[in-house]
Amino acid sequence: MSDPKYNPSEIRKKYEGYSSPTTKEREEQLKFKTHAERHRKPESETEQKKTFGFTNPETPGYVGFANLPNQVHRKSVKKGFEFTLMVAGESGLGKSTLVNSLFLTDLYPEREVPDADAKVKQTVKIDASTVEIEERGVKLRLTVVDTPGYGDAINCSDCYKPIIQYIDDQFERYLHDESGLNRRHIVDNRVHCCFYFVSSTGHGLKPLDVEFMKALHNKVNIVPVISKADTLTMPEVKKLKKRILEEIAVNGIQIYQLPDADDDEDEDFKEQTRCLRESIPFAVVGSTQMIEVKGKKVRGRLYPWGVVEVENPDHCDFLKLRTMLITHMQDLQEVTHDLHYENFRARRLQGKEGEVPLDASDRALQEKDAELRRMQQMVQQMQAQMKAQKGPAKVKSQEL
Repeated sequence: MSDPKYNPSEIRKKYEGYSSPTTKEREEQLKFKTHAERHRKPESETEQKKTFGFTNPETPGYVGFANLPNQVHRKSVKKGFEFTLMVAGESGLGKSTLVNSLFLTDLYPEREVPDADAKVKQTVKIDASTVEIEERGVKLRLTVVDTPGYGDAINCSDCYKPIIQYIDDQFERYLHDESGLNRRHIVDNRVHCCFYFVSSTGHGLKPLDVEFMKALHNKVNIVPVISKADTLTMPEVKKLKKRILEEIAVNGIQIYQLPDADDDEDEDFKEQTRCLRESIPFAVVGSTQMIEVKGKKVRGRLYPWGVVEVENPDHCDFLKLRTMLITHMQDLQEVTHDLHYENFRARRLQGKEGEVPLDASDRALQEKDAELRRMQQMVQQMQAQMKAQKGPAKVKSQEL
C-alpha cells in the first residue's frame, strides 16, 4: 500500500478555521463579558423584587404616598361600616315597607299590626333593629330605629319626647365610651339620619310635624319624605313639595342640606347633586312585591289602571332617596359627629344638661376627688381664720 500524499496548501486551508482568535478578538470578547457581568442582577434580588413587590426607588418623582388611600380603603373594608337610620311619622304611612325596599331585607319578620283596642293604650316606644348587610365584600352594620305609636294618641303634644330622649341617650353612651379607657372598640349607635314621613293626604305640614322637626333639627339630620306618593298626580306632588318647603322655611326648621360638589368633580356628579336638591322632600312609594311588566320582574304596586314601579324615576323619588342615602352616608355621619354630637358634648361639659352617667369605678374616683376638694377648702378657711386672728394681735402689740 502506498503512503497518502498531502499537499501543504490544502492542509493549511483545512485547519485555518480552527486557528486561535486574534488579540483584537480576545479583547472584544473580554469587553462584552465584563459588560454583561456588570449589568447582570443577582438571582436573589430579582426573586425578592418579584416576591415582595418593592417600589423601585430609582423611579423619578415617586415616593409612594399615592398608595395611602388604598391603605385606608383596605382598613375600612376590613373594619366595616356602621349607620343608624331613624324613621318617624304617623302609623300607616309605610315606614317599614320603605325601609325594607331600600335595603332589600325584612327587618320586621315577626311584627304584628295592633288592633284598635291596643292602639288606645299604646304609647310611643323605640324599636331598634340591627342587621348585618354585606355587598361585594363590604359589610354594613345597619340599625333602623322605628317609632311605633307616634302620633296615634288623642293628645300628641309630648309624643316626640321619648324620641328626643333616645337620641340624647345614644349621645351620652358614646360620650361615656369615648371618655373611658377602652376606646378602640366603640360601637357607634348615634342616630345619623331621620326620615320624617309626611302624609300625602294633607295640604302641607301638620302642627305635630312642625313641633317634631323644631324639637329635633338641632339633634339629628332630618330628611322629609312624602309617603304614598302614588295617591297624588305629578302637579299635586310639585304643589305639595313647594308648600312643605315654604312651611319649613317660615318655621325656621333646619333640614339636612346636601353639600356642594367640589370643583374637581365631574359634571355628572354635579348634575346629580343638583337633581337631588330639587327633589327634597322626596315623594316615595314603597313595595316589596315583585310584578312582571313587559317580560321582566320589577318591584311595584299593581292597580286596575296599571303598575307603579318603585324604582322608576318617572313614577316616584325612591331611586333618588336611595342614591342620596348611599352617596352621602359618610357626610351624614360627619355632620352628626362634627355638629350635633359636638354641640351635645359642649353642653354636657358646661354642665347645662346634667352629668354623664358613670360606672361604679368612675363614680368612686369622682367622690374621692370631691372629698379632696372639700378638705382643701377647709384648710384654706382655717388658714384664713388664723391670719385674721393674728392681724388684731399685731395691732394691739404695736399700740402698747
